[in-house]
Amino acid sequence: MVTAGPPRPSGAPSRPHTVPAPRGGRPGTGRRSPARRWRITPYLLIAPTVLALTAVLGYPLVDLLMLSFQDMTRRELFAGTAPPWAGLQQYRTIAGDGFFWEVVARTALFTVAASAVTMGGAVLVALLMRRVSPWVRLTMAGVLVAVWAMPVMVAASVFRWLVDTDYGVVNWLLGRLPGLDFAKHNWFEDPWQGFTVIVAVVVWGALPFAAITLQAALTQVPLELEEAARVDGATPAQTFRHITFPVIKPAFVMVATLTSIWNFGVFNQIWLMRSGQPEREYYLLGVYSFIESFAVNRYSTGAAIAVVTVVLLLAGAVFHVRQLVRMGEAE
Repeated sequence: MVTAGPPRPSGAPSRPHTVPAPRGGRPGTGRRSPARRWRITPYLLIAPTVLALTAVLGYPLVDLLMLSFQDMTRRELFAGTAPPWAGLQQYRTIAGDGFFWEVVARTALFTVAASAVTMGGAVLVALLMRRVSPWVRLTMAGVLVAVWAMPVMVAASVFRWLVDTDYGVVNWLLGRLPGLDFAKHNWFEDPWQGFTVIVAVVVWGALPFAAITLQAALTQVPLELEEAARVDGATPAQTFRHITFPVIKPAFVMVATLTSIWNFGVFNQIWLMRSGQPEREYYLLGVYSFIESFAVNRYSTGAAIAVVTVVLLLAGAVFHVRQLVRMGEAE
């Protein structure tokens, strides 16, 4: 800091003002601004997760993509030699196969049906949990967590026993209704009935997560707004549509996105319910890719089907993420 000296005579040239240098070094340089640090911090926080996912998933995805452009057979697999390059031949093969597009349509229909039933049931369970007493809500949450923790193999075994042709409880109950004969009824003889059972297994495992998440979102709904709507004469459906659902919509879209992704890649439930030998009528994309790779030994064709599955999943995920971003910008 420059200290003022004695007064200069009139007409003497004035001395230039000295501007103090910023702390920490040369003029124009200094510490990183808080705004810049704030922009970098989120990337630093997610960097470990991104690196871990890249290490765990990056190499298998790249290897899968490369395999889909090759022609891998058992000869190359056992000999350990590099398979010949086939270019887009595998994709042309599956694109010209009508059965492949049938499987794609079946997978999409299955995803929509299973996700719709899951989200509809989750909303009803969440609303019920909101209205019951605290100890009943706690009991319901414990049951849901127990169901969610149940292994898929156990759930599939239970449902196979329920719909068993000879000793199934479902056949016994339906057979007691007047005019219905379900003795020795095989639920998997008709694919529509078989997929109904498979959807039930999928919903059984997915509903607890969705219901608990939506019940947590319902705690953010202002009770006074719902009370005011009822006082004004709104029906329960109108209150849910115009007041409750807009508050829980971000959580609903997020859960619906995750549920759709999981349902699109369903494999275990079908494989277990059909005892490891699913008929062609029960092929979804995940099952079809596995069969082509390890049953028919057309490894590159199975890889191409898997790549298409991943691309379709990414397209659906991007759409749902854009919906979440738009809702965040609207708020």
